[in-house]
Amino acid sequence: MAERVFLTHPSLTLPSQPFPTTRMASTATAAIAASRIIPSATALSSSASRSFFSSSSTSRSSLKCLHLHSSSRISHLFVNQRRAEVRVSSGDYATVSSPKSLASDPDQLKSAREDIKELLRTKFCHPILIRLGWHDAGTYNKNIEEWPQRGGANGSLRFEVELKHAANAGLVNALKLIQPIKDKYARVTYADLFQLAGATAVEEAGGPKIPMKYGRVDVSSPEQCPEEGRLPDAGPPSPADHLRQVFYRMGLNDKEIVALSGAHTLGRSRPERSGWGKPETKYTKDGPGAPGGQSWTVQWLKFDNSYFKYIKEKKDEDLLVLPTDAVLFEDPSFKVYAEKYAEDQVAFFNDYAEAHAKLSNLGAKFDPPEGIVLDPSPKPQAEKFEAAKYSTGKD
Repeated sequence: MAERVFLTHPSLTLPSQPFPTTRMASTATAAIAASRIIPSATALSSSASRSFFSSSSTSRSSLKCLHLHSSSRISHLFVNQRRAEVRVSSGDYATVSSPKSLASDPDQLKSAREDIKELLRTKFCHPILIRLGWHDAGTYNKNIEEWPQRGGANGSLRFEVELKHAANAGLVNALKLIQPIKDKYARVTYADLFQLAGATAVEEAGGPKIPMKYGRVDVSSPEQCPEEGRLPDAGPPSPADHLRQVFYRMGLNDKEIVALSGAHTLGRSRPERSGWGKPETKYTKDGPGAPGGQSWTVQWLKFDNSYFKYIKEKKDEDLLVLPTDAVLFEDPSFKVYAEKYAEDQVAFFNDYAEAHAKLSNLGAKFDPPEGIVLDPSPKPQAEKFEAAKYSTGKD
């Protein structure tokens, strides 16, 4: 899936579960609770991880996108009697427990989307926001009926136990980036915010309009997180078999695997964090964000079909080709779609939009059941992108 960065795995000291909800707090008790201050610290350490989903766009100085400054912070306990909700905030990041998961508010979703657009314009963090949404949804197992045991887009990735999975290395940085938006719009669930951020990142990078719906319910405790090992690898011994094993478990097919792989047009990898790629190339030496790493495409913050062109050609040593990339033109079934997308950006955009929307709904429980649609159904991409079918996307 898109966002394929192999980031240094952080070791976190975050709340392992939210504080219990207080339903019967009196006004006086609430006032006292609201003034409590609880010390907390966030610590980081390093270890390599290799995730198929990852892509890196970083800035060492200002969190342009993935750099996290480690510091001790003060946590505050807030009590909201109206919703009977208790929030524990650790630095810029918070976990929330509520007695009843509520549907996201449509107006707040729209406002949050505008804030995400501004974040993307200033932090260049499209790759990691896509990765955040995909990793929350990508744990889905179609063979498990019960929610939330089946995994999927349920906001569980905000908990420490899941953040510490090797494939999720570095995603605490994405949470740091969007937590202020979550704080601002309390009536937007984490599950919806993760998917809203990913879809908006694709669109703002020049990609297709994703036919999204919202109203996803959040899990409420770390005990509801999926076990480690459900996300794909970047360099497995048998790439085609591995991709099918993981994505078929989610209910996706070969066409959707290849289409989603095309989002790797965004981002770069850093060898010091993942073991993959070069320390620097002519395409990454000047950023945006912190210089360095190796990208899959020349313009690695522009969403187009150039990923398939470069993977097919394999002519540029400054561009990254991983085993899970190369296999798209080696496996007979994958190759049919990879060849098509390399030649036809319109077809790629249409298939990608459908696959991304499907992925974002995997395992989710919606309230209301039919979901919340913010925009009219997008039109096919043919007219919009016909002129750019064979473009490399030069600005």
